[in-house]
Amino acid sequence: MNNKQILESYIPLVQFFGKVCGGNYEIVLHDASNPDESIIAIANEHISGRKLGGPMTDLALKLIKGEYYKEQDYIVNHGRTKDNKILVSSTFFIKGKNRDLIGLLCINNNVTELMAFKNYLSTVLSCFNTDEPDDHHKKNHENIDISMEDLIKNTIDSVLADINISPERMSPEEKIQIVQNLSEQGLFLLKGAVSEVAKRLKTSEPTIYRYLNKKG
Repeated sequence: MNNKQILESYIPLVQFFGKVCGGNYEIVLHDASNPDESIIAIANEHISGRKLGGPMTDLALKLIKGEYYKEQDYIVNHGRTKDNKILVSSTFFIKGKNRDLIGLLCINNNVTELMAFKNYLSTVLSCFNTDEPDDHHKKNHENIDISMEDLIKNTIDSVLADINISPERMSPEEKIQIVQNLSEQGLFLLKGAVSEVAKRLKTSEPTIYRYLNKKG
């Protein structure tokens, strides 16, 4: 297979990649031997407006002049713009029998709409604090999707974890402090909280109410 045949074997891939990648991807096949009329196949040409027989771009010429193909087989994600469109481009170097450059297969991804959406998201998200919460903000952490039963249980677990003493070994003063801590978190505004706290502290509901009355 001579160099011309090698290059022409890539022509079917141009339309194939154009269909697979979709309308935001322009696929271009260049003949390196004819820079003035290098385009021998193109798909989704609406992106750049180029046509068959069109010339190489200045970037393609620079890649050839710089002989980048001698050290690597492709260059990916080099960006460029045309008519205010933002393109992310990648180039595959097609080499002949003697490893000389005979063509370039270029894929240009039009990310104009994606960048506009990214900028929109950045503007919207700037209104919110999306950073990992520090210790202060963790105190104000809100559990959105949680049942009342789980909320009661989790709140009690959190307070008991700070004490790290089993209820059987707690003094009355320690139990009073736990009840007051739970009260400060608003736990006793929830129906059933007194009953659950009494169970967890191994005491009676009247005792919990008595502890609450000791507050302050």
